[in-house]
Amino acid sequence: MSVREPVPLIVDVLTLFPEVFPPVFGASILGRAQREGRFSPRIVDIRDFAEDRHRTVDDEPYGGGSGMVLKVEPIFRALVHVLGGEEAFERWAELPKPERRPPVILLTPQGRPFTQSEARRLANFDRLVFLCGHYEGVDERVREHLVSEELSLGDFVLTGGELAAMVVVDAVVRLRPGVLGNEASPAEESFSEGLLEYPQYTRPPEFRGWTVPDVLRSGNHGEIARWRKRESLRRTLERRPDLLLGRAFSLEEVELLADIARSSPELAARVRALALPPLPPKRRRGGPERPWAFS
Repeated sequence: MSVREPVPLIVDVLTLFPEVFPPVFGASILGRAQREGRFSPRIVDIRDFAEDRHRTVDDEPYGGGSGMVLKVEPIFRALVHVLGGEEAFERWAELPKPERRPPVILLTPQGRPFTQSEARRLANFDRLVFLCGHYEGVDERVREHLVSEELSLGDFVLTGGELAAMVVVDAVVRLRPGVLGNEASPAEESFSEGLLEYPQYTRPPEFRGWTVPDVLRSGNHGEIARWRKRESLRRTLERRPDLLLGRAFSLEEVELLADIARSSPELAARVRALALPPLPPKRRRGGPERPWAFS
């Protein structure tokens, strides 16, 4: 029986600084994914598609203002090259932006926020193209005609899109089948279930009086799973309560939140803000509905 070869994720990156990518893409999980044929990065220098001897890729903005703007022509030529020629580009450009394959993604502070759910969506593609902006940004005609979507890492500005592209690629590649080895690993990480990940410990069990919770060394897998769920909820409630708004909580999660709420007035107030339904009846016939009571 033949072993099926992995389908690599092909990632084209259009950039002014191609030299910054090999050290990152060649190390750790990304490097191993390359060696195993699961990830195939192709770095394209936009300057190679400038047509003057100075390899000019930017110019002053119309209307005045500070900074330089990336020109549309070299980006267009680079994209045509990546897509396989003029005819392939025309077929790609005729489609509505959401249907364009491969997606061409501009990294920009003006883009849609990049989240774990976005990473999961992008991991379903077998090819992605990233355009790294720089200087004062790109000519608006690039956004209008050469890009299918825009993504942002957050409400801050970087020198260029290169670092953002590395972050997005790392988040996406590790979700591809076989990349992490243990298929359960992505499902247990922060944001995979809409929650922050539970605390992790390893040996030794005690260091300078700092101890590992007894339950993690008990061997009771049911209690360990319950502890992890509770601590995941607690950490999310403390650090990212916005992630819990509108969540459809399971019975176990409702009970764990009630337990967490009793640990501090601040957490009790945050649980109340979630507007959860009353606790269900105790698991005995005729048990009364239990109201939220944390003190």
